[in-house]
Amino acid sequence: MAIERTLSIIKPDATTRNLTGKINAKFEDAGLRIVAQKRIQLTKAQAGEFYKVHAERPFYDELTTFMASAPVVVQVLEGESAIAKNREVMGATNPADAAPGTIRAEFAESVGENSVHGSDAPETAKEEIAYFFSGLELVG
Repeated sequence: MAIERTLSIIKPDATTRNLTGKINAKFEDAGLRIVAQKRIQLTKAQAGEFYKVHAERPFYDELTTFMASAPVVVQVLEGESAIAKNREVMGATNPADAAPGTIRAEFAESVGENSVHGSDAPETAKEEIAYFFSGLELVG
């Protein structure tokens, strides 16, 4: 298995409830390492640029407003098959469908306020990481 990097975002619904440490523990317990991390406040425009792939979808405005509503924690996770492992640890987007023990099953408040974001493919991970981090900030 290849060592990969993936972007992870701990969303406003989780940061406002002080869940960052509990969520990070789940990533680390699954064998993922946090090689970059920062807490930031996105503007609606920055959230819009990041989620531009969803610009034509009906939930886009609600999503970008939510992502700019409170601080987020952006981080880079590294490990064997990190993209798939991160998605497994996060659980299904809809918390009602998420497996027990996953982040979304335990912490998500709804489909829209689902506590975490993770890259879905190597190409996406590369783009998403570059959106938030320079190469000097990746200190694995």
